Amino acid sequence: MSGSELKVRIGIGAGPIDRGPAEDTTTLVDGCERRGIDSLWFPDRIATDAVEPLVALGWAAGRTEHLKLGTGVVVLPGRNPAVVAHQLASLAALAPKRILPVFGLQPATPSERTAYPVPGPRAAVLEEALEVVRRLLTEESVTHHGRFFTLDDAVVAPRPARPLDLWLGGLVPAALRRVGRLADGWLASFVTPAEAATARTVIAEAADAAGREVEEDHYGTNLLVLPPDATEDAVDHVLASTAKRRPDTDPATLIARDWTEAARLVGEFVDGGITKFVVRPATAPGSWDEFLDGFAAELAPLQT
Repeated sequence: MSGSELKVRIGIGAGPIDRGPAEDTTTLVDGCERRGIDSLWFPDRIATDAVEPLVALGWAAGRTEHLKLGTGVVVLPGRNPAVVAHQLASLAALAPKRILPVFGLQPATPSERTAYPVPGPRAAVLEEALEVVRRLLTEESVTHHGRFFTLDDAVVAPRPARPLDLWLGGLVPAALRRVGRLADGWLASFVTPAEAATARTVIAEAADAAGREVEEDHYGTNLLVLPPDATEDAVDHVLASTAKRRPDTDPATLIARDWTEAARLVGEFVDGGITKFVVRPATAPGSWDEFLDGFAAELAPLQT
């Protein structure tokens, strides 16, 4: 199936904030709903003013009727998977068909990693925790005696009438193969279109080897866009921080400098089979309303 035949959806990701979590989050949630934007995604960042993602999903669900709400991404190892399953089940009951969970292995910054203590190797804990979450969301009663978690006749209610798709992030080969083996979709960060297309192939091959399938349009990426009012100092800062995160790649290839470049990148990603997008401002926009207006005018029409 070609990219043109797949369902392209483009949402907004909560990025750096300037006026404070309450004001910026309210502007974002209400602005996305009012403009008919497909989805809004919240990051998991303890050491910033970002609102905790699952709390943010609950608050946003209560303010909206149509906006889909995702975590981009929430760190799973270090959280109680039974509690996470109950949180997701509750959110799905309150906002049916609007909750989009994506999990990750660890925080983006090393300084936050001690906030998520794990009982064993982080990757192994993630895989078992994901299994526990999925089983609790789909089975009437779960007994699980694993390496890290033990459940006896555990029940999560109300279980979603329709199973939630559980997506994973990650870019290294082991993470991509994990998506194929265990997840329903993939949400990348800091990747080029060529890298994403290659990763998609790795995931699909891993899924096939495991006797399962990741749906054709369940491959996505975050996309950083510089706000039109970004200062030169802010641009230099974001390029430097991006280079630190991906020292092997020119940071200018990972960040769209304007809406025209963002639209071009979306097209290149779609050509490689990536059809879900979370567009984030690379720096705090001077006006979220202006950023949303630009998004609605330039990127939202690219949806199919």
